[in-house]
Amino acid sequence: MSAPRAAARERGPGPGPEPEPAGSTQTSHRLLAYSDALLSIIATVMILPVAHTKIHPDQKLGESVQQLLLAKIAVYLMTFLIVTVAWAAHVRLFQVIEHIDDVLALLNLACMMIITFLPYTFSLMASFPGVPFGIFLFSVCAVVIGLIQAVIVAYGFYHPHLLNQQIQESENQNFYKRHILKIILRGPILCFLAAIFSFFFIPLSYVLLGLVIIFPHLSRLITWCKNKILGRRGEEEEPHSLETFTFYLSEPLSKERVEAFSDGVYAIVATLLILDICEDNVPDPREVEEKFHGSLLEALSEYGPNYLAYFGSFVTIGLLWFVHHSLFLYVTKATRLMGLLNILSLAFIGGLPLAYQLTSEFAEKSHNEIEAIQVSCVITFFASIFQFAIWTTALLNEEETLHAFARYGGKEHAFMFAKLALYPCVSLGAFFLTCLLSEFSTAIFHLMQIVIPFAFLALRIFVRISLTAIKSVMSLSRRKVVLLEEEEACLSPNETLS
Repeated sequence: MSAPRAAARERGPGPGPEPEPAGSTQTSHRLLAYSDALLSIIATVMILPVAHTKIHPDQKLGESVQQLLLAKIAVYLMTFLIVTVAWAAHVRLFQVIEHIDDVLALLNLACMMIITFLPYTFSLMASFPGVPFGIFLFSVCAVVIGLIQAVIVAYGFYHPHLLNQQIQESENQNFYKRHILKIILRGPILCFLAAIFSFFFIPLSYVLLGLVIIFPHLSRLITWCKNKILGRRGEEEEPHSLETFTFYLSEPLSKERVEAFSDGVYAIVATLLILDICEDNVPDPREVEEKFHGSLLEALSEYGPNYLAYFGSFVTIGLLWFVHHSLFLYVTKATRLMGLLNILSLAFIGGLPLAYQLTSEFAEKSHNEIEAIQVSCVITFFASIFQFAIWTTALLNEEETLHAFARYGGKEHAFMFAKLALYPCVSLGAFFLTCLLSEFSTAIFHLMQIVIPFAFLALRIFVRISLTAIKSVMSLSRRKVVLLEEEEACLSPNETLS
């Protein structure tokens, strides 16, 4: 690795040690925190049109999923991932630009304003998947976001004192400018094509929007295959490129921004649950007076299952955040692959309000209890299994990505492994138990929600007991080996032969 690239890795996305420029120039920390919070909120509220799909208690959930929910869930996952692509482009952009002024701050606000409009365009897409205007409007917004980010790049390179210290000192600034523009504008170009084709062939527009998500990894895979077939090429560009501006899966990302974006998603998902409680579970004063003779407590008792579903869902979100927090405490550097797995986990975390809406229907004696529980278990399983995948990916390159005390073979590694494996195992077990014991599906689901918090409390004790037992067994076997060796050493050569 060349010296400039090594320096880039050490320095990371934060500002360098140079003195802060005078005038109206300022650091970008607060702007980035605001942008991360807003982007995480926008990505998460995409689930609202899906979660608020009305399903009558007498209606079969399987039919609803096939007719409406499945299309909405697919569009939600796609738009959530596209918003995270915009967030990733924002991260890259402000790895190039380390300082801001008033013009850059206003340009970023304009970009955020268009991003906040995306949930409305998604609602149109989800409600009218066969009408071209919804997908056209979403694609146009994505194009405008890309153009504003391109203007930010042009402005930053026109005022070099705002740039990354390494780029400021480089004699090849045009290379960096072209490279970051190419990264930022790939998605908007595909969205522009999707907007055009939306009026002719809507399925192709959805395919193009899907390419926005996978294109960076697809292009990297094609380049890798080319290099393998034709031999390694492009060595001339290697010294001029920065690791943080590539699509390598081992490329370092800003761990702080990954954590900030993730915390925002977890926070808004938890908040959406109480908004549903406030909206749907406050009795009408006239109904309280007429039906319950003015007894508010008696009226609220009818919403008992809804409150149980709320607390159960909040505990699930809170514990998944706790696992995520524990995981990133051990991480020293996040890579692109870890970031991708984290985004996939967050996409399913964003689906937990849908799980809450389905399980809260138990209050209405719905015929869909088994299906609702299974959907909830599937969402929880994928949200947690992608967290486990982040840990596995970090272990593959543990010397660079993990603290020494958390690496393979240590006590903390065993505890983290058990903590990450708990939710996938329990949610998968609950899913299969509801298939086998359908009559007790509700009891199984609520038991799972009650047991898991206590399991987390007992986990460290269980891991310590297990490790102590393993060490005891191993030490006993070692003692036996040592005793046998000592006995053999004490025997004469003739006795040994006999």
